[in-house]
Order: sequence, then structure tokens, then C-alpha cells
Amino acid sequence: MHDTKERLSVLWIFALLNYLYADVLALWAVAAAPHLPPWVLAGSAVLMEIPIAMIVACRLLPFRANRLANIIAGSILTLVNGFLTFVPPLAGWGRPPAFPEYVFFATIETVATVVIIWQAWTWAGVEAS
Repeated sequence: MHDTKERLSVLWIFALLNYLYADVLALWAVAAAPHLPPWVLAGSAVLMEIPIAMIVACRLLPFRANRLANIIAGSILTLVNGFLTFVPPLAGWGRPPAFPEYVFFATIETVATVVIIWQAWTWAGVEAS
């Protein structure tokens, strides 16, 4: 797999599957908890759409837009994931601390998005045949 577009697309698939499975586990863990407010569900939908869209964007966008989109999307997801997982809950905010299994997935997701950022950052735009 020598094509950077292909590599980035596969990395986004890998990150997305980790996000989804971690969310499924989190839903099972808090099944008895009260329902989430609509704004939280909408925010989650927007965040999940980013890696879904990036799978296609990596294949279709031209070099400069592709590189920039990967750096921006990877940075957003790395920051949000890091904040939600590794920053202790704020007093009165009501967010429970992360479960150990979620921290495991969050670490993998963070590494994946950092690799995506690095691949895009160091992408020269010329691919080997």
C-alpha cells in the first residue's frame, strides 16, 4: 500500500471502527443511565460523520485539499477524544470518568488520528510508482 490516499483512507476506516465499537461498549455500560439530551446525540453524530466523510474524501480530494482536510479532521478528533477521555470531569458537569475499556479504545483512536495527521503533514504530493 504505497499510495498515501489509500493509506489515509484505511487509517480513517480503522479509527472509525474503533470509535464505533467504543461507543457501543459505552452504551452497554450505561444502559440503565438516563437518556442523553438531544444536543449530545447531535454532537456525537457530527463527530462520527467526520471519519465517515474522510474515508471518501481521502480518495477523491486533490492533494492540497486532501492534505489540509486530513490535518484538520485528525486534529479535531484528536483534541475532542483526548478531552473527553483524559481530562477529568469538570465539577458539576455530570460527565462520569471514562471506563477502562473506553480509555483503551481512546488511546488507540488517539494514536490512529495522530498517525493520520503525521502522514498528511509529511505527504509530499508525489507518489512512487
